[in-house]
Amino acid sequence: MLLTQDPKLLLIDEPAAGMTVNERKKTVQILRKLSSDKSVIVVEHDMEFVKDLECEVTVLHEGKILAEGSIESVSSDKNVVEVYLGR
Repeated sequence: MLLTQDPKLLLIDEPAAGMTVNERKKTVQILRKLSSDKSVIVVEHDMEFVKDLECEVTVLHEGKILAEGSIESVSSDKNVVEVYLGR
């Protein structure tokens, strides 16, 4: 329904929650296609899903940007590891 309004920005919260592997793959394809002509912000905690999106990642902590970059760079960022893994 939202897409019929031709929005410039989509904010999508936890799209992979409760999905099967095939549904997740299809959702990744849909989000990639949508991002070709719209801004798409995805809030997601499933890092495999985020990896499949192949997009820029921003990690927030207490309302502030903690790290930005590829999933690989933020996953190995010492501050991200400390805050989210407690190491």
